[in-house]
Amino acid sequence: MNLIAAAIAASFAALAASYGNGQVISKTLESMARQPEIAGQLRGTMFIGVGMIEAVPIMAIVIAFMLLLK
Repeated sequence: MNLIAAAIAASFAALAASYGNGQVISKTLESMARQPEIAGQLRGTMFIGVGMIEAVPIMAIVIAFMLLLK
């Protein structure tokens, strides 16, 4: 049962992170197309946002491993 719970946690985290990354990147590209003069600032903010989004699946994998060791 723990194996199934770990797999579900990891898969939902990966799905949510990929959706979130897609949204952040698409909105950043849209903003860059509208205002190319601030592309550098937008790019930096995008990288920070993507990094924060990627923290979620890493935490989910840690929780999944904790469930497996239980």
